[in-house]
Amino acid sequence: MTATSRRLTQQDIARMAGVSQTTVSLVLNSRTDADTRISPETRERVLRAISETGYVADPVARRLAERRNRILGVFTYEVVFPTSSADFYHPFLLGIEECAEQIGCDLLLFTGSRAPGARRRIFNAESRVRLADGCVLLGRTVDRDDLARLLSEGIPFVSVGRRDDAGAPVPYVGADYLPAVRALVERAVKLGHRRTAYVGAGTGAESRADRLRGFREAVDPVGVDGIHLPVTGRTPDDLLGDLTGAGVTAVFVEEWADGVAIARAAGERGVTVPGDLSILALGTPTRPVRDDIDFTGFRIPRREMGRRAVELLTGVLENGGAPQELLPCELVDGATLAPAGD
Repeated sequence: MTATSRRLTQQDIARMAGVSQTTVSLVLNSRTDADTRISPETRERVLRAISETGYVADPVARRLAERRNRILGVFTYEVVFPTSSADFYHPFLLGIEECAEQIGCDLLLFTGSRAPGARRRIFNAESRVRLADGCVLLGRTVDRDDLARLLSEGIPFVSVGRRDDAGAPVPYVGADYLPAVRALVERAVKLGHRRTAYVGAGTGAESRADRLRGFREAVDPVGVDGIHLPVTGRTPDDLLGDLTGAGVTAVFVEEWADGVAIARAAGERGVTVPGDLSILALGTPTRPVRDDIDFTGFRIPRREMGRRAVELLTGVLENGGAPQELLPCELVDGATLAPAGD
C-alpha cells in the first residue's frame, strides 16, 4: 500500500485499521496509561497500517499538540445539575467524561452568561471558551449566532445533537431519529392502525423537526392518516378529546411527559391504553416523570453520543473539518402498543 500525494492523516490510519482516531492517537503517542485499554491485537493493526502506508505524523501538528492544555470544554446551554434535568443529561456527561479520561484530557465546564430571562450564550465581553483546546456543546437547542461565530473564528467544537448549517457545516454527533420513528410507525401500521397522530411541537430544535419528518415520511407512502397536534395551549384532556374525536388509535408523542399526561387523562375517561389507544414515545424523558408506564418507543444513545463527541473533537483538533455523524436509536418493545380495535 502506498501513500497518495495527499498527506495521510490519523483518520486515514484509523479507517484502514478499523479503529477510532482516538485509538490511533494513543498508539502513536505510546501512552502508558492506554496499555490496559488497547488490546495487543488492536495495537498491532494500527502499527501495521502505519508501517504499510509509511505514515509520519505532521511535525507541525505534533508541536501544536504538545502546546495544548489537554483541556476540553463542555458548554451547557441548559442547567444540567443539580436540577431535575440532570437525569436526562447525566448519560451524555458520563460518555464525555469516560472518553476524556481515556485520552488523558481534563474537562472544564462552561456556563457562559445570559441576560435576565434569556438563554445562556457562549460569547460575552469576558468569554473564556478559548481556555480549552476545543469544546463540546450540550443542549437541546443551540444559539445560531454562537455557532456562526465559533465557525467563523475557527474555534474547535462539536455539538451533541444534529445542527443545521450556520453559515457553514456544523460538526456534530446526533441521534438518528428518522429511521427510528419510521420503524415505530411501521410497527403500528402492521398492527392495523390506520389513523395516527403526532403530538408535539415538531419545530424549533432539530431533534423535534427530525421526529416529525420521520413520522410524515412513514405515514404518507402507505396512505395512513397522520395528523399533527401541537401541545401549546392544550391540556391533556384537550389533546385526548382531539385524538378520540379524530378516531386516532395510535399516537406518537414527542415528549415522554405528554405521553404520561395523555395516558392518565385516558384512564380517567375510561379509555384503555393500549386497548383503545396505543401510545408510542419518541425518545427518552427529558425530566423525571413519576410514573410506571412501560412505553413502546426507542432509546436515545446518549452515553454513546457523549463519547463520540469527544472522539470527533480530537479529530477536529488534529485535522480540522466538520465531521457529522448520526448514531442509531434502539427500539424498545414496551407495553403501550397493541393491535388496533375494530
